[in-house]
Amino acid sequence: MGNFVDHVKITCKAGNGGNGSMSFHREKFVLNGGPDGGDGGNGGNVCFYADLNMHTLLDFRFKSKYTAENGVDGAAGNCTGKRGEDLIIKVPVGTVIREAESGAVVADMDTAGETRTILHGGRGGWGNRHFATPTRQAPNFAKPGIKTEVHTFLLELKTIADVGLVGYPNVGKSTILSVVTSAKPKIGNYHFTTLTPNLGIVRRHGKDIVLADIPGLIEGAADGAGLGHDFLRHVERTRLLLHVLDIAGSEGRDPVEDFDQINHELANYGELAERPQIVVCNKSDLPDSEENVVRLKAHLAELGLDYPVFVVSAATHQGFDALLDKTGDMLEALPPIVHFEEEVSYDDSVKPGTFEIVRDGAVFEVVGSSMQRLIDSVNFDDEESMSWFHRTLRKWGVIDALRKAGAQEGDTVRIIDMEFDFVE
Repeated sequence: MGNFVDHVKITCKAGNGGNGSMSFHREKFVLNGGPDGGDGGNGGNVCFYADLNMHTLLDFRFKSKYTAENGVDGAAGNCTGKRGEDLIIKVPVGTVIREAESGAVVADMDTAGETRTILHGGRGGWGNRHFATPTRQAPNFAKPGIKTEVHTFLLELKTIADVGLVGYPNVGKSTILSVVTSAKPKIGNYHFTTLTPNLGIVRRHGKDIVLADIPGLIEGAADGAGLGHDFLRHVERTRLLLHVLDIAGSEGRDPVEDFDQINHELANYGELAERPQIVVCNKSDLPDSEENVVRLKAHLAELGLDYPVFVVSAATHQGFDALLDKTGDMLEALPPIVHFEEEVSYDDSVKPGTFEIVRDGAVFEVVGSSMQRLIDSVNFDDEESMSWFHRTLRKWGVIDALRKAGAQEGDTVRIIDMEFDFVE
């Protein structure tokens, strides 16, 4: 139980594209055989797979850096390099992948067996055969493969369950789960016995209901106190909450005050307080329970809350048939489990992106997300490759932007770590 891990940070990198080959056909008695440089192979993708047999992110604590295989360089004889193998990273069902810096959702792995390609491998570079023209029959340059970037992701495991059992520690949530399902959670008479979400399935009138016994809340949980966010992230997907109370107050707390405090913590963490609830008054076999049920119902009426209230005893197994029937009826009318929509995707191909011209004294610097990949695809020792580079800058609008920024013939232009003279 102590090895349950539900949030980790990892770095991933797709494979680089293989370089294109610069070669010419050589054969006895064949003159001017022409260019035959093969293309580089594409780099491998980084993919995530939702594995039903995984229940924790613990493995990522021991390995946090993942790199797909690079594409192989092209070769003479029009031989294309081998494509890099994809890297498949297995995660538990319910894992949300976020961009570490911004928190934007990259993918929600909420379906068992689902595979998502998150990072695409770099495109293989073209061999010199692609650059042959009627006026340039022996191109002596090829394109390098696209180099990919390292991305940092935050993995968050959010339990997939229809119903979440919430409440203070030691109110009997684990015992209730064991009574109504075949789950065997760790049970003990001390706080925070449950340190991980326990899942159980109950079949009711031909339909399965997935219940999650969530670690107990304490005051300040929404701010991280106790198990804090480690609890609350697992409630986000549930459609219905069973709010479990120690109605006898056997721990010395007032169950009515417990009810208010738990809802306060839920309200402080997103919109969880608006989630439909059934109030479950557990430990009804103990003294003072009947009086407290009356007080609780009066309190709910004062607040204008029409939550259903069920009196049960996990110790004597009383009251659960009616509770489960109501749970099934309410689920029928509720929308599906929350899915986190994709907010960001990645593309390491070389294509125009946003850029800006920054003047640094007498130097005009071109800054933009695509500039590094453009620089990586140029052979600066080859005149024809440099001509392609200049044409690309013109096509992307960089030359016009430099002119508008005040650059004149001969001024210094910097792109990444390369400097050039400005030429119209």
